Amino acid sequence: MLDRRWRANAERALEPVGRGLHAIGVTADGLTIFGLVAAAGTAALIANGNLVLAVFGLILTGLPDVLDGTVARQSGTAGARGAFFDSVCDRVADALVLGGVAWHLAGGGSELPVLALAVLAASMLISYERAKAEALGFQARGGVMERAERMVLLGVGLAFNVLVPVLWLMLALTVLTAVHRFVMVWRQASAEPAPPAAPPGDTPTDAAPAPEPGGLRNLRVRRSRPRRVRRVSGRR
Repeated sequence: MLDRRWRANAERALEPVGRGLHAIGVTADGLTIFGLVAAAGTAALIANGNLVLAVFGLILTGLPDVLDGTVARQSGTAGARGAFFDSVCDRVADALVLGGVAWHLAGGGSELPVLALAVLAASMLISYERAKAEALGFQARGGVMERAERMVLLGVGLAFNVLVPVLWLMLALTVLTAVHRFVMVWRQASAEPAPPAAPPGDTPTDAAPAPEPGGLRNLRVRRSRPRRVRRVSGRR
């Protein structure tokens, strides 16, 4: 929801920053890698209990995701390769951050890390639904809990040390988003016209008829015996 409504405005507002980064030689792939490194550092901060510092790490993790598109357009390198690389790194970053949350919650109860991993699994599911739908020619964007919403809610949970209630809320809304995208793609796929059926009685013209029983025997050519030549009386 935030990604669809505010991402374009945020990228437009950060256009001068993107131009400046491109001018000093920063590449879009470099920003993506920086975001991945920031995610690893944020996960370490969360695991060690430094939740307030982890909020700033979370901002550093998400900021390159907004700037890399602008830098790619400025450098003329925007394309499928960069989009694929950015998407893969985003999934790894999500796994790192929520893994750090699971590590932090491990001391509070045996079931709490499972809650963080459930949020991670649901997040991967909605990302997969969108990727698979677009590969099939459908649309599966939108929902109440996309990546931007997850980052914001997780930042609130870290800042106020209310991770468990926030994780339950994230899990419920992420599952709701997964169901929403599933229904969206299901309706698009169901509305596609069925392929035309072949007319009844229409058979391929180049198909050979099946041989009848005994047909092979009838096709055999009998060898004719040589006829006997009568002897004619005369001189030998």
